[in-house]
Amino acid sequence: MTRFLSHFAAVAAVAAIALHASAFAQDSTVTIKTFMFTPMSVSVTAGSTVTWKNADEEPHTVTSETGLFRSGGLDTDQTFSFKFDKPGVYKYSCSIHPQMIGTITVK
Repeated sequence: MTRFLSHFAAVAAVAAIALHASAFAQDSTVTIKTFMFTPMSVSVTAGSTVTWKNADEEPHTVTSETGLFRSGGLDTDQTFSFKFDKPGVYKYSCSIHPQMIGTITVK
């Protein structure tokens, strides 16, 4: 019985930590407008989802420098979302307009 309670306590602790971490996830939106990502830099916690929305009349992409994520062409009002599970700094650009750059910092 003691072993069962110990195992149960460990499982409950892991579940509480996971619930606690997801409670702090802070989803964010980046708007693509006038050939810019706005804001250019976003900070979120691990487990957060970032959504990019194209508000331009031209197509754009959201492409990670490392190839971790890539949206494909986004037409006006289309969106792309990516969930950031691991802390780090993620740089991205528009592959059609490489002068368009942005950074996601995950804590």
